[in-house]
Amino acid sequence: METTLIRQILMDALNLQDAHVTGDGSHFQVIAIGEIFAGMSRVKQQQAVYAPLAEYISDNRIHALSIKVYTPAEWERDRKLNGL
Repeated sequence: METTLIRQILMDALNLQDAHVTGDGSHFQVIAIGEIFAGMSRVKQQQAVYAPLAEYISDNRIHALSIKVYTPAEWERDRKLNGL
């Protein structure tokens, strides 16, 4: 599965400000940035990202998925702290 397709699915389904997807074939890392995550528990944030990808996970097009989520403010803060 292509990283660009995963990114587009997440951007469309969650109305994200940005998403970064890396990976190779069936193992992917996602960084999702959006206001949707404000006030959500960590579990709810993970569930929100998994939901639009459930079909691809169930048929093994996505075998492993690592997820990090940020609100836009958290992303700006972390980018500055990490020098990105």
